[in-house]
Amino acid sequence: MSMSVATLSAPQLRQRLNLMLVLGASLALSVVLITFRVFLTHKISFVFLLWNLFLALIPFGLSTMLGLTAGRLKARVLLPVGAVWLLFFPNAPYILTDLFHLEPRPGVPYWYDLALILSCAWNGLMLAYASLTDMQLLVTRRLGWSAGWAFATLALLLSSFGVYLGRYLRFNSWDILTNPITLFYDIVSRILHPTMHRGTWGVTLLYGVFLLLGYATVRLLGQHREPDEL
Repeated sequence: MSMSVATLSAPQLRQRLNLMLVLGASLALSVVLITFRVFLTHKISFVFLLWNLFLALIPFGLSTMLGLTAGRLKARVLLPVGAVWLLFFPNAPYILTDLFHLEPRPGVPYWYDLALILSCAWNGLMLAYASLTDMQLLVTRRLGWSAGWAFATLALLLSSFGVYLGRYLRFNSWDILTNPITLFYDIVSRILHPTMHRGTWGVTLLYGVFLLLGYATVRLLGQHREPDEL
């Protein structure tokens, strides 16, 4: 099937443009904060956050591409791209755990580092929610409202599991290709022996519920209309 940009209505185009402008401005703030810190301290303590933000942009880019594709996507296109999206999706909420790196450091006010990391964590979370919204809408169009929310819930739970794999076991998205045996073993071990890995499921369930409640809140806020718009 040929893939072309969908003909969107003017309000849809304006909404997409506004979203990308706001996300771009927010990402620019994070980049400025990190860059200024490097010049101020001559240290690269938080430069790794730029890489984390780049990884968080990948699922958003994929979902945007799918969302702007005209027509009803066939399974042979949607499934492989969706699988890649799901593989990289945990990189977006993962940035929330970079708050672990917050501690007093000489040369920079504590409040500055707090603002810097919160900015990056916020961007990761918003990129995750924006991306998931696109993917949920695709599922909803094909399978209905219930399937759409089931997909969103499962994606957030799996992303929380992915956050655990990344933060505590230090796996990356590309380890599915470069280190599949170890990754497979660690995942299966935690599934078959859940009582031996309570931390895994504690992180997965707690972060999953937190992310789901946040996502539902953002979706409800997005449906809010001013009185003159009703």
